Amino acid sequence: MIMDREKMRKLLAKAVVGIAGAGGLGSNCSASLVRAGVHRLIIADFDKVTRSNLDRQYYFLSQVGRFKVDALKENLVAIDPQAEITTHRSRIDPETAGRIFAGCQVIVEAFDAAEAKVMLIETCLRAFPETHIVAASGLAGVGRFEAIKVMHRGRLHLCGDFESETGPLSPPVAPRVGIVANLQADTVLELLLASQR
Repeated sequence: MIMDREKMRKLLAKAVVGIAGAGGLGSNCSASLVRAGVHRLIIADFDKVTRSNLDRQYYFLSQVGRFKVDALKENLVAIDPQAEITTHRSRIDPETAGRIFAGCQVIVEAFDAAEAKVMLIETCLRAFPETHIVAASGLAGVGRFEAIKVMHRGRLHLCGDFESETGPLSPPVAPRVGIVANLQADTVLELLLASQR
């Protein structure tokens, strides 16, 4: 998609994007969206930053022990002071998802657990008939980045290689996590800009 940068930023500034999960996918995707010009994000996560998160998530050593949504908001506003970041320190379930993400044009699924991914996708597709969901599946390990792609299924857009599962011998590592997170961000931008044309 080709568009003048200033026009693109004006269009993106009007959008509202939901981020479900503030770990490796959610934190890095959020940073890319804010850098691209998305000013309004709604981010939900109940977890706190740990040292083990720092190898792939957009946090810093000084933020260990803080709620992820609070630390991430601080980091995003440092990128763009005009960013309007709404945070929710809560678990996301079918009830809270409907309340938290109402009004979003696109929702990014950024969970670790497969059951949570399915719950969010099914809940949001049912609750928000105009909203697109950008989800992730398959990002573990190292290498084979050429296998990572986007699959479009109506209002559901899946980013990843769709096969590599995280585990003791295939942990999530920063490069592939970052590739998928940025592919999610790029898909969000494409959807938002296409809807404004």
